[in-house]
Amino acid sequence: MNESLKNIFTVSDLRNRVLFTLGMLAVYRIGHNVTVPGLNLAALDELARQTSNTMFGLYDMFSGGNLSRLTIFALGIMPYISASIILQLLTVVWPYLEKLSKEGELGRRKITQYTRYGTILLSVVQSLGIAFFLERQTKIAGGMPLVYYPGLGFRLMTMLTLTTGTCFVMWLGEQITERGIGNGMSLIIYAGIVVGLPRAVLQTFDQMRTGQLGLIRILFLLAVMAGVIAAIVFVERGHRRVTVQYAKRVVGRRMYGGLPLYNLLYVAGIIFFTYFYTAIIFNPDDVAENMRKYGGFVPGIRPGKRTAEYIDTILTRITLAGSIYLALIALLPNFLISGFKVAPIPFVGDWLDANLPKFITEGLNVQFFFGGTSLLIVVGVAMDTVQQVESQLIMRHYDGFMKKTRIRGRRA
Repeated sequence: MNESLKNIFTVSDLRNRVLFTLGMLAVYRIGHNVTVPGLNLAALDELARQTSNTMFGLYDMFSGGNLSRLTIFALGIMPYISASIILQLLTVVWPYLEKLSKEGELGRRKITQYTRYGTILLSVVQSLGIAFFLERQTKIAGGMPLVYYPGLGFRLMTMLTLTTGTCFVMWLGEQITERGIGNGMSLIIYAGIVVGLPRAVLQTFDQMRTGQLGLIRILFLLAVMAGVIAAIVFVERGHRRVTVQYAKRVVGRRMYGGLPLYNLLYVAGIIFFTYFYTAIIFNPDDVAENMRKYGGFVPGIRPGKRTAEYIDTILTRITLAGSIYLALIALLPNFLISGFKVAPIPFVGDWLDANLPKFITEGLNVQFFFGGTSLLIVVGVAMDTVQQVESQLIMRHYDGFMKKTRIRGRRA
């Protein structure tokens, strides 16, 4: 590991990229200290405390605490993510965007430009909604209003501040992607999540000191976290191999060859949207047609419609396993903290509540800092960034972090 870290700073281009990435993330964190003008900070802290266990708290975690403090980066990168998803969905139903997506680099640049416009539009709408919401908070901190001088001026100032902050964060992410290491947008979300990790560690030690958490529970929590991270790495790096053969062809002078109701609805939603998003971004018919154009075929499967059906069958099975995996990861923190409340289930809930072990219905009452979604993001972004650094090192004939990876094997 020490040799690998030394190699990173030996390669000047890679060193500059890493330092540039760290510098941009530092700039992002500086914005955490600049709040929107005209707010009562004491009342704002009380509002953040009251809403910490709601959807507001989840969104605040992704923004790195900027939303609860109403800083200039309160909206974070989420408007850009939402605009990107909207453009992806429109690509399927709008022929113009579908045509752009198939025009290579020029088409992608055009779609990126539309995504930026969509980000600004969403930021304006969301910031205006936040301004109205803040003006109506009059029962916080002893009835003291959250906004000192509500009205048109405050609304316009909030819209301008938050929209400008989102545009700046979007620019930071694009600069990291272009001139740094890793995906800039993902790294910004990653930084927002992990910034609270030191505070969570200190809180855990304080609970140990006061006797709220015993040593056995701490060891169990560490074992669960290690197991979950290992499972995420295993699944995220897994792939289903499909044997495809290509007829030899010449291009230029080169030749190529070939429980409770909420949790139940939560799980159902995860499974549904996993299938939905997979259907949006992966079209078996297009894959089969491209294989046929370039002389490719799956041994034993007729090209064309039969190949598309074969790929669709494999994709359906993989998506089912992946959606169940995502649901389990998402439910794990709830299980550790408070268990699964089975009593509300009609007809059989009371019987299950009386007969199931207490650790299932009441949980283990342990603190689990990372939620399921955030844990997936943290591990996934870290793996992607390490892999990009690894590729840069191997490309320059330096040893990387992963001594026995397939990347290293291909070079050998």
